[in-house]
Amino acid sequence: MAKRDYYEILGVNRDASEEEIKKAYRKLAMKHHPDRNPDNPRAEENFKEAKEAYEILADSQQRAAYDQYGHAGVDPQAGMGGGGAGGFSDAFGGIFDEIFGGARGGRSNIYRGADLRYNLEVTLEQAAFGTETKIRIPTMEVCEACHGSGAKAGTQPKTCPTCQGSGQVRLQQGFFSIQQTCPKCHGTGRFVADPCPPCHGAGRVKQYKTLAVKIPAGVDEGDRIRLSGEGEHGVNGGPSGDLYVQIHLKAHPVFQREKNDLHCEMPISFTTAALGGEIDIPTLDGAAKIRVPAETQTGKAFRLRGKGIKSVRSHGHGDLLCHVVVETPVHLTERQKELLRELEESSQENSAHHNPRAKSWMDRVRDFFAAT
Repeated sequence: MAKRDYYEILGVNRDASEEEIKKAYRKLAMKHHPDRNPDNPRAEENFKEAKEAYEILADSQQRAAYDQYGHAGVDPQAGMGGGGAGGFSDAFGGIFDEIFGGARGGRSNIYRGADLRYNLEVTLEQAAFGTETKIRIPTMEVCEACHGSGAKAGTQPKTCPTCQGSGQVRLQQGFFSIQQTCPKCHGTGRFVADPCPPCHGAGRVKQYKTLAVKIPAGVDEGDRIRLSGEGEHGVNGGPSGDLYVQIHLKAHPVFQREKNDLHCEMPISFTTAALGGEIDIPTLDGAAKIRVPAETQTGKAFRLRGKGIKSVRSHGHGDLLCHVVVETPVHLTERQKELLRELEESSQENSAHHNPRAKSWMDRVRDFFAAT
């Protein structure tokens, strides 16, 4: 199984600061520590994965190598196919190449770049109607000081002494001759003896570029938008990976989203609930009116068809559900209190008729105690 992107493991963007990386790691370490999850074997795997990601990204040189070459830059065996899960096939691939003269097309040191992720927060309105925004992401560009060679000005990369410039080393294991990527030069065939100070021998330096991202109407929490070719650069001229912009919705002060439906609470007065009336409610495209019937109870939901979110995969719209909350009056005057007492006294004359839910509840309570 291919390794996950280290930035994705920690849940941070590519331009995250050292402090942000450390904070993300501490959070994951506390969550997945084996001592806190003794009955969860997956927790230990997550803990080790987060630890490995942190150890690479916390080291500036290893992080620079990872930003340029991905996993291959920090783990030649895992990233370049010299061992691990691919070791068996790679070993026999070398044998077949020898026997059949490269009939399988030979080995290649060109690798596609890893896919990257960028977390983007959008408002509910932006998600509902769609928008276009700009994001600023780090990218690796050719170092101007060494023109991409990785060698200090006035010097040149030398032929790798381990593989003699071939990019491959051949190991003899018993009767088998195994060919694998050179661990010293990572398959480039070159070795930088005197690295360029600005890029530390990588040949590229981190810069930032601005990309325009179109957010389609209807996107939801966790949806991903792919920007083809904007991911990690490939190795040795390989194609770049893709950039996935992952959507996160900001909390809204009025609405809560559930798939394509919207929910909101609407407080109404005691008299409106009892006598009925017309009230204004908010929607994403302006105010709307609903008729509240007399004797409306708390929790009653009014559905406005088509006033929710447009589906990102179809032309249909969700609904808006307005949940009524009857508000108890406060800061009453003496006259208002007197009127309420009169109402209470008149209601007691036939409480079962005026308060049917209360009577039904009391009957159930009485039956419960009688049964016990």
